[in-house]
Amino acid sequence: MYRYNSFDRQFVHARAAQFRDQLERHFRGELPDDDFKALRLQNGWYIQRHAPMLRVAVPYGELSSRQLRRLALIAREYDRWDVEGPFKGQGGYGHFSTRQNIQYNWIPLKRAAEVMERLAEVDMHGIQTSGNCIRNITTDALAGIAPDEAVDPRPYAEILRQWSTLHPEFAFLPRKFKIAITGAREDRAAIAWHDIGLRVLKNPDGEVGFEVLVGGGMGRTPITGTVASSFVPWSHILVFIEAVVRVYNLYGRRDNIYKARIKILVKAEGQKFIDAVNAEYRAILEDDAEGGAHIIPESELARVAAHFEFPEGVRPTVSTIEALRRGDAPLAFQRWLDRNVHAHKVAGYRAVTLSLKRVGQAPGDATADQLDAVAEVADRFSQGEARVTHDQNLLLPWVRESDLTLLWQAARELGLATPNIGLLTDMIACPGGDFCDLANARSIPVAAAITERFQDLDELYDIGDIDLHMSGCINSCGHHHSGHIGILGVDKDGKEWYQVLLGGSDGSTISGPSVGGKVIGPSFSADEVPDVIEAVIDTFRAQRERGERFIDTVKRVGLVPFKTAANAVRRETAVAEAA
Repeated sequence: MYRYNSFDRQFVHARAAQFRDQLERHFRGELPDDDFKALRLQNGWYIQRHAPMLRVAVPYGELSSRQLRRLALIAREYDRWDVEGPFKGQGGYGHFSTRQNIQYNWIPLKRAAEVMERLAEVDMHGIQTSGNCIRNITTDALAGIAPDEAVDPRPYAEILRQWSTLHPEFAFLPRKFKIAITGAREDRAAIAWHDIGLRVLKNPDGEVGFEVLVGGGMGRTPITGTVASSFVPWSHILVFIEAVVRVYNLYGRRDNIYKARIKILVKAEGQKFIDAVNAEYRAILEDDAEGGAHIIPESELARVAAHFEFPEGVRPTVSTIEALRRGDAPLAFQRWLDRNVHAHKVAGYRAVTLSLKRVGQAPGDATADQLDAVAEVADRFSQGEARVTHDQNLLLPWVRESDLTLLWQAARELGLATPNIGLLTDMIACPGGDFCDLANARSIPVAAAITERFQDLDELYDIGDIDLHMSGCINSCGHHHSGHIGILGVDKDGKEWYQVLLGGSDGSTISGPSVGGKVIGPSFSADEVPDVIEAVIDTFRAQRERGERFIDTVKRVGLVPFKTAANAVRRETAVAEAA
């Protein structure tokens, strides 16, 4: 993990002190709401439906046990709505997002400055988790440990983070800007769905560089990224990204918030945009007579990369995983091995997903007690490190195979060992209308109803690999476009309704090339959605060939059988209502 130096710490503490001054001036009436809004957003503070929401940056998803304990303390002591009214007593938990950040929904604004100071004490902040700037850099949760990885992307993600933080040229872009990076053959970072997607690789000569995709994004106009360059030398990647963002900053629309994302510019201009980027890239390099271009020196890469070497004590050892699989352990343990335990590039080690998906808990939520417990198991089993996954779970990256039984027992006691990773109930979902001002419909109750409907593990295993993603509005925080099954909350005459999409992909090996799902049927009520999902699953079971995954069946037979099954649910409801 990257460790802050004295400059880093001075920076975040100064930022926290600056925010305290801004907040105090706001409460004294010296900073009107409109002026203060831009300042609080720059530090991750939103005003949501019922209370302020804080988004804390977790760069590329890595957390130390010390940081987890501080996040638990904030959930326990600050995420408590103490104002009189129907929501008094709410809080006490954090929500992990698809951006590998954590959010709190119930911290009173009067305590905001104190929270930022407590975060700074453990090298954390909310800088650039909001606003029209370059947001948190995300990556593969298995970065640095995946067997299919060509190059560890984390040093480059950290260099990108440092370069982009408070970059004066890119502080007020036309719209928010998101970058994802992977170094593996399998895309576990959904890079094609980002404003810039980066794949770090080696060319046939063994040289390290980047394939660069631009113009991906979801929202009202789902578009996957276009290849802007098949190979940018690693030392020039900041220059190339600077060229991309400069062209976007110059020509991106600012007159329409819905058409301001870079994807709209790339779609409209096509090759002209790519040509403009490459021209700007060459111009920056040619004008570098005085060393102004942001070319990464080998010494800087080496400095940052040193933070990401294997932890002390991690050494290859004899593998015991096959003995565990052949043993007489309980079925629950065997299923956990199959679903929650992942291959590792170090012999004798595994990465383990702690599932944050279970009945009675919203997808991605973790209570203060759970955060403390994860810190404890991270110290005990994973070199004091955990990671936030794109799928809103937590991952332990440094687990000895010989410790897997003990870890399973500990995780099971904590309610974090549900063996459902990659299955239907391991869904992605945004908080939706329960919290968000932008949402058209609630996500949490629908997610809970689906989870309760599909609780039989035998049934889940029979259904097999499937991605279900749900968003409460078209902004797509729940990535509904890329789900094998997507659910989108919509507003119809002031009431909550839901569209169902099929056939989306995030670019993983199971899903295939990144593509947006297609809407089937009319909109459905909240009560109908679990029935629709069940009808879709039943249709899959009837149509699939032996060993076929859901997404492959959808691609093979098309949408018509699923649409027919979903529409039947709507007709049955209409008949019942008429009666």
